[in-house]
Amino acid sequence: MANTPSTQGPEGNYDPAGSTQMFRAFVDETPQGASRQAPAPAGPRIGLIVGVVVAVLVVAAVAWLALK
Repeated sequence: MANTPSTQGPEGNYDPAGSTQMFRAFVDETPQGASRQAPAPAGPRIGLIVGVVVAVLVVAAVAWLALK
């Protein structure tokens, strides 16, 4: 595999990924017709938080009863 000028970085190090700038441009592209998704409603998130709090309280109660 030869080190061609197109695969050389600014310091002359070999870039195995080819052109990093081209890859970054590819990653940063947004597909045509794609729009940003609206934020998720808070309803399911609040249910998750309440469920976690209840689970922590149950574990704390079981631990308290076990150590009593």
